[in-house]
Amino acid sequence: MNKYYLAIDLGASSGRHIIGYVKNNGIVLKEIYRFKTSMEESIDGLVWDFNRIFCEVKNGIKKAFKRYPNIVSLAIDAWGVDYVLMNGDNPIPPFYAYRNERNIIASKKVDKIIPFNELYKMTGVQFASYNTIYQLFSDKMLGRIQYATDYLMVPNYLVYLLTGVKTHEYTNESTTGLLNPLTGKYLPSLIERLELPDSLFDSKISFAGDYVGELLPEIQKEVNGNCKVVLCASHDTASAFESIDIDDESIFISSGTWSLLGVKSSKPIISEKTMEANYTNEGGVGYIRFLKNIPGMWIANRLKAETKLTQEFIDKNIDTTSYKVSFDINDNSLTAPKSMKKALLSLLEKCPPRSDLELFASIYRSMATSYKNAIESLENITHKKYKKIVIVGGGAKNEYLNQMVEEYTKKEVVPKPIEATALGNIKIQMKAN
Repeated sequence: MNKYYLAIDLGASSGRHIIGYVKNNGIVLKEIYRFKTSMEESIDGLVWDFNRIFCEVKNGIKKAFKRYPNIVSLAIDAWGVDYVLMNGDNPIPPFYAYRNERNIIASKKVDKIIPFNELYKMTGVQFASYNTIYQLFSDKMLGRIQYATDYLMVPNYLVYLLTGVKTHEYTNESTTGLLNPLTGKYLPSLIERLELPDSLFDSKISFAGDYVGELLPEIQKEVNGNCKVVLCASHDTASAFESIDIDDESIFISSGTWSLLGVKSSKPIISEKTMEANYTNEGGVGYIRFLKNIPGMWIANRLKAETKLTQEFIDKNIDTTSYKVSFDINDNSLTAPKSMKKALLSLLEKCPPRSDLELFASIYRSMATSYKNAIESLENITHKKYKKIVIVGGGAKNEYLNQMVEEYTKKEVVPKPIEATALGNIKIQMKAN
């Protein structure tokens, strides 16, 4: 009898329920359910509707049990940095999204207390105004944190709603900017200097493969089934890194809402060079993920929603464009614009595209340029030349982007258009069982 495992993989744009099982010495993946997770506008700025997202999580589990009654376990992965403040068993709304403008003010305040060059030496985490450390400081500024007993990162909050068990899983906690990268533990001196409540960081840090519990009785009734709940590498990129074996001559890119470009390292790499290049050290399963965060398919997806062009049309016709102008894909104006098209045209005003199709070509060329620059920095930091770029995730299906990456970097591109995060999630579950 086959053993079935359920990966619940939540990205910043969509969520997926995927069943995995072994067949003919390989792992088969079957998508069961898909739903939107996109952040929403509110009077508090951009927020997440976790009540709706949790309903969708349960809907997917119910569909999975209907098709595969004997599921051994499930695990949830999701994006990093975002969390839910808790007052005992009660969440404290609103659930701010990482693109919320509140973070910009908080990051500037923190920098006055702990200059970033000092902070980077302590944590090895890139500067991004949305990092958890800045979000928590914003909660302090808003007076919300005084009501909080603890916090849960997004995947661990959803696990808590399913099981009643609170966990702090290492790979997602490593995105907070609050851990010592050598020990994997919270930094008391950092927490004290920011005057954040110690109680938020009292929880023991758990690891991929750890057993959490079973579904709560009321959840079992709702989804018509029960199974173990375990921890995968709950940061989605950390699970993606577990999906395939990567040799020492290859660079890994997980291409989705964000493009995460980097390599596995046995230890953190922290220096003036890595800080200037804004490389980050995040936790993996027994290693450090040394990588660069690059804006990814989210920009193209936002533009697609505005222009009404289908991906099929773009893929079929984009080779006919001759537009070769690029822009800085890391520009702050692209973080959360009301209109992505207007923001892009503003960046390209000196040589504007003649059509929406040319605008998409510019996005993909700009991504390839950013990859090229990131790889040059990586090779300079590691004193090593890499031969291949292995790309997984949704972006791996984009042939034009792959061509541009190969052209700009002069390296062999190996696209693996697999559900890498779900596969890594399921591999960890299989080892745990």
